[in-house]
Order: sequence, then structure tokens, then C-alpha cells
Amino acid sequence: MSFPIGLDRNSEAFVSNSKVMEGLVTQLHSHIEKVLEGGGVEAVKRNMSRNKLLPRQRIDRLIDPGSSFLELSQVYFSFGHFVFVKLAAHELYGDPLPSGGIITGIGPVHGRLCMFVANDPTVKGGTYYPITVKKHLRAQEIAAQCKLPCIYLVDSGGAFLPKQAEVFPDRDNFGRIFYNQATMSAEGIPQIALVLGSCTAGGAYIPAMADESVMVKGNGTIFLAGPPLVKAATGEGSLCRGFGGAAVHCKTSGVSDYFAQALILILKKPLYDVKELRSIAPADLKQSFDIRSIIARIVDGSEFDEFKKLYGTTLVTGFARIFGQPVGIIGNNGILFNESALKGAHFIELCTQRKIPLVGSRSEANGIAKSGAKMVMAVSCAKVPKVTIIVGGSFGAGNYAMCGRAYSPTFMFLWPNARISVMGGAQAAGVLAQIEKANKKKQGVQWTAEDEEKFKAKVVEAYEREGNSYYSTARLWDDGIIDPADTRKVIGFCISASMNRPTEDTKYGVFRM
Repeated sequence: MSFPIGLDRNSEAFVSNSKVMEGLVTQLHSHIEKVLEGGGVEAVKRNMSRNKLLPRQRIDRLIDPGSSFLELSQVYFSFGHFVFVKLAAHELYGDPLPSGGIITGIGPVHGRLCMFVANDPTVKGGTYYPITVKKHLRAQEIAAQCKLPCIYLVDSGGAFLPKQAEVFPDRDNFGRIFYNQATMSAEGIPQIALVLGSCTAGGAYIPAMADESVMVKGNGTIFLAGPPLVKAATGEGSLCRGFGGAAVHCKTSGVSDYFAQALILILKKPLYDVKELRSIAPADLKQSFDIRSIIARIVDGSEFDEFKKLYGTTLVTGFARIFGQPVGIIGNNGILFNESALKGAHFIELCTQRKIPLVGSRSEANGIAKSGAKMVMAVSCAKVPKVTIIVGGSFGAGNYAMCGRAYSPTFMFLWPNARISVMGGAQAAGVLAQIEKANKKKQGVQWTAEDEEKFKAKVVEAYEREGNSYYSTARLWDDGIIDPADTRKVIGFCISASMNRPTEDTKYGVFRM
């Protein structure tokens, strides 16, 4: 069937239609230009004086260079007064509310389309009016239907209190935002929050409910009850950044995972010589070193996006690529304290949800009971490929939490200097000597200092022999001893081989609280 595609550009209809549409488009552009001004000249000046970008500028910096951004909910149709073209929330509440105080839309990040939800702090401090909530929920609805990762650029004062009855209590009000974050996260749709300004009350829950959150130094703050509310309730004031700044939430509370100096988060070889791994390997297990020095020599371009860098610092977690393959890396820098174990469990859950292989590099580690059990649960149930490299000592419960042989790593290799024991030889000798000394005393047998030293020496020798990497590999407790310089190549082969099998969904048991 053919269609009459030709147009008579001289016809009355063509000329008339063109004229009307030209007027409508001019009107639309005028509205858009007005909306782009945000909350007005003075509000924009205040925002810029705080060294903060406007929301659309923030989005422009995040999407791929030269790409387009599809802004959503920019147009609002109202037939009540025969006004057919209105921008969202324009003249809806009497006071100006450009774009409903929030920017939503779709743009690519590293080639993957993402849903952006960005508060506009120049419009009523980024607070949520009823239309703001509705617009936010619509963006989440689209993201859920299209499986788009959500990136929240948070700079919000929470609910607009004078309209709390229209914002807070009903099903599709403010709380539905956090419900959607939780359910999308459960479906494996990434939820990423960037805290770029003050996030108060409900605004604080957006980063708290995200899979990962970033706080910008200086400007980013998170309060469940902001300073004005605290003062109203207690009569005491507080300094904003000291009360809920990036340092507090990255170092102490663990609410945020990344500490950013500014809004910049950014198949290459490592920048460092892999042969230097031979020099990093500790000949003496008492010798300390930073596990990051190993990571920098095995990941592509030595680029490592560290997760919760300032929290639980004896465990290092983060994302990188090895021969182009995304991986989650866990490496310990000593004893696994409560915070470290909780951090590890959180990170493992992220990787299993996203089906990202886990690479564990471990040096000396011991563990703690309850929080350590959470990490053990996560390690045990994780169905993603797991590659374990023992680069130093692997002792006690730390062996469990860092995916020792009993936890079925897909591959497990040792460096020549590696040691595996329930504890170090010297520690074991001290414990067993105390027990033996008590037994001798009960028997009425005199045990001299010389006898004790001989006893300890024998225990240390046994632990050194049985904890040796060659003792392990001879019994197939691992998949081999490797040259540290070959670590990157070995991991690359392991990941490539393990990815041939479809990754299963992970189901966890009960995490003890």
C-alpha cells in the first residue's frame, strides 16, 4: 500500500499549521528558559556562592560527553483553565515551583542508560511538594519498568512542611520513594545516591536506602533531624557539617560509602610493574603493608573505586576491572573488627546482586564472632564466581570470612610466602604452654623455664611446617602456588573460565542482628 507522503507547502492548511505550531514552540521555549533559571536569580547566586552546580549542570557533568539527556515531566497539561502547555508545577501552588523542584530524565553513563533524579536546591530548598513526590515516583516507575539504574543527585530539605498532609501519609506519598528504592534494589536495579548538599529528614533516607552513596566534602550533609529541628526540640543548636557531614557519615556512621572531593567519580595495564608484587610480599608476617599496593598492580589502569573507604578501615573493598571484566575486590589490612565485617557483608551483597565476580586478597586476618558471622553468611551464600588469593597469613575466623577452602571459592591460590593456620605459631605456643603448665602443676610436676621454651619451640615448628604453603598445596587445599608477578594473569584466566557458567541468584540465610 502506498501513502501520499508529498506535501503541498503552499496550501492554506500547511501555512496555517506552521504558523500556529511556531507560536506554540516559541511559547514552550520561553517557558523552558524561565524554568532553567531555577528558583530565581538570588537563589541561584546563593547556590553558586556555595561552590555548588545547578542540577542540570550536575547531570551534564555525569552523562557521557557529547550525549543527549532526555528530561522527563517537563511539560504539565492543565485543561481547567484552557492552558495547554505548562511546565511541571508552574502556577500549581500560587508560588513559583519551576520543574516541581526536581529534575528527572534519562542519559547514558559509560554507555548505559540511567534514570537521573536531581533535587533543585534553588527551588524551596529542594523540598518536596505533592507534585515533587509525584514526579519522583513517576521517574522511579519508568526506571523499574525499563530496568534503568537510578542515580539520585540529592540536595533536599525533605518534605515541604506546610503541605505535610498532602506529602506524607498516603500510599503514593513521600514514603513510597523509599519503598521503590528497596524493591528496585531487590530486583537488581542499582540505586546510587550522590549527596551534594543538605539532606534533611526524608531527604536523608534517599542516600540511606541506596545501594551505594557518595558524599561530597564540604557541601554534603545528612540529618534525620536537621539543626533547626534539633534546636526546636532540644533548645540546642549544632553545626551542620560537624553534625552530619561527609566525615561523620563516611568514617563513623557508615551511612555513606564514598568520600568525594568534588562531583567527579571516574583494557589498560596497571600503572605499576607487576613484578613489584614480589617485593611487596611480606617475608615476615609481622611486616605490615597496605593491601592497596597489591590491588594497584593487578587491576586495569590501577583504577580502583573504593567502597566505604573511611569506614571499617581494616578491610578494603571496591570495584575495578581485570582484563576488562568488572570485579569486586575484598582485601584485608589486619584484624576484622565489627565495622570491617559489616562492611564486607554489605559489599558482598552488592556484588552478588549485580552478579559481579569477587576477588579476595588476604594477608593476616582474625575475626570476631557476631559481625564476623554476617560476613561468613554472605561469603557462604554468594553465588558469583569467587577467586581467593592468599598473599600472607590466613588465620582463624579470618580464613572463614575471607573465603577459605571450606567456603568453596571457585579458585584459590597461594603466594609462596602464604601461611594457613588456626592461629600463628607463636600465639598457639603461648596458649598451649599455659595449658601444659597448669596440667603439670596439677600433677605435682615441676616445669622449668627451659622445659617451657622447648615445648613452645616444638609447637612453633609444627605450626610453621603445617601452615606452610607447600604443605597446603601438597594436600590440594588450594589450586596452586603462583608467582606474585603472575597474579593478574591468573585472576584473569580464572574469571574468564568461571563466567562461562550462568551466574545463579543468591539467597541468604538469617543474618543475626
